[in-house]
Amino acid sequence: MDRRDFLKGASLGSAALLAPSLLKAAEFTASAAATQVAFVKTSDRAAGVRRAIDLLGMNGFRGKDVFIKPNFNSADAPPGSTHQDTLAALVRALKAGGAGPLSIGDRSGMGNTREVMERKSAFTLGKELGANVVVFDELKSDDWELIQQPDAHWHQGFALPRLVRKSGAIVQTCCLKTHRFGGHFTLSLKNSVGLAAKYVPGNSYNFMRELHSSPNQRRMIAEINTAYRPDLIVLDGVQAFVNGGPEQGKLVESNVILAGTDRVAVDAVGVALLRHFGTTQEVSQGAIFDQEQIARAVQLKIGISGPSQIELVTGDKESAEYAKPIRALLDGAPAARA
Repeated sequence: MDRRDFLKGASLGSAALLAPSLLKAAEFTASAAATQVAFVKTSDRAAGVRRAIDLLGMNGFRGKDVFIKPNFNSADAPPGSTHQDTLAALVRALKAGGAGPLSIGDRSGMGNTREVMERKSAFTLGKELGANVVVFDELKSDDWELIQQPDAHWHQGFALPRLVRKSGAIVQTCCLKTHRFGGHFTLSLKNSVGLAAKYVPGNSYNFMRELHSSPNQRRMIAEINTAYRPDLIVLDGVQAFVNGGPEQGKLVESNVILAGTDRVAVDAVGVALLRHFGTTQEVSQGAIFDQEQIARAVQLKIGISGPSQIELVTGDKESAEYAKPIRALLDGAPAARA
């Protein structure tokens, strides 16, 4: 099935009786072939984003309306949130590739979304670079689509903006960090939580309260990712939180930008990076693909199924040397401890 067929969903009527769109995990079929993850050693975010995208040879955005999902969970300094340089570089790269119109949107979990976006200069950036900035908390009931996936852990499903579901292409940029409130780590899979509604107008149900109080939180995070497929993921790992998170924690200078099209692959490399610098017991233990977010995503066929399917792509000697111990961790080498 093509992308447009997948994006057809049932309409959302009154918020009290949300008409569900049913998604089957079988609709997301991971390729057995290797997926590339660009791996760029750098402390320069803008240059790193450009280099990572170039390494992937991404050229499929021309003429497409593109939705961009940053990490604006809070307005805290990176890696607590997306750096302005990272987002600006990404928007510029998309525009240079002929993409447009462009929209940037998010929902903050640790603050008022509009205020967070103002503090992050998102509206200024949007005006300067010609991108529409959308505050998800201000959407109306008809702007949301309820998603119900068979055998999911969500009691009442979850809701995503129609804007996202109908976009011609989707790009997300995430950070490199742990998550002390039950997620264990927050990379590309966890960044998708900001797409999901806390409340849909007219409906008093608190979807985020269900998520954060559930023992299945990490599985539910993966399940949100069944509702969309990104065309590009850029992970800003110039700095990382190796414990704490999402808004503050032990900071390390990890000096890397990743880019890929497979959320499972990007997150697996992200976990390996956290292990390389010494991280929490939860993130350090077991095989990377046994981490609950990743394991559930594999089960749902959101991405690749194992580390052998990841090809780390580097374009210079320094990046290649940096990637070697990360490759070893992906393949099962013992993790360091923070």
